[in-house]
Amino acid sequence: MHVEGIPVEGTSTPAGPERAVARALGLLRGPGSGTGRVLLGLAGPPAAGKSTLARHLIDEINRLEGPDTAAYLPLDGFHLSNAQLDRLDLRSRKGAPETFDARGYLTLLQRVAADRFHDIYAPDFDRTLDEPVAARHLIRPCTRLVVTEGNYLASSATPWTDARALLRELWYVDAEHAARDARLLDRHTAGGQDRAAARQRVDLNDLPNAAYVETTRMTCDWTVRTD
Repeated sequence: MHVEGIPVEGTSTPAGPERAVARALGLLRGPGSGTGRVLLGLAGPPAAGKSTLARHLIDEINRLEGPDTAAYLPLDGFHLSNAQLDRLDLRSRKGAPETFDARGYLTLLQRVAADRFHDIYAPDFDRTLDEPVAARHLIRPCTRLVVTEGNYLASSATPWTDARALLRELWYVDAEHAARDARLLDRHTAGGQDRAAARQRVDLNDLPNAAYVETTRMTCDWTVRTD
């Protein structure tokens, strides 16, 4: 994975993955680091590489700082189930803002920020099942950094703004359109759709979602490219 850190002001400094790890370590060790758990958010369009970067950060922080120092809390675990999407007639818009339990996500994030005495379980999304699954991720009392990622963390709508207020920093994760498009097609065909159906899903659902997310880029603290 190639990572390029770009300050929001617009100057660009190419770097490897160590730059993102170093910035995350700075959040743990810098001013205010002793006052509570650090929540780091990763926003960005579908297939930008958010989950890949999150796992890389967590693996490296745990290697450098010790097991369970960092943990993962993906927004995708708060996808509405297919049964609920069918009830709401939203299956074709899966991945749009209204297809998430956003307030459930906010509630768990608030608990993660406040509770340093109990194990906390976080859900995930299983692409094979195409459904959310409960309690896949564990946040321990000793966990100092929680990396949370999702398309809409930089949105100006509620309750996303309440979630944003809990984050020490919010990074925007991006990749070239062609790279994201190829990843999305591979993702959907791996899930069982034929190429034509996958192409239609990308064009009619993923691209409109990405266009919305792209409007939030300049509100983030830093940009990471994962081409």
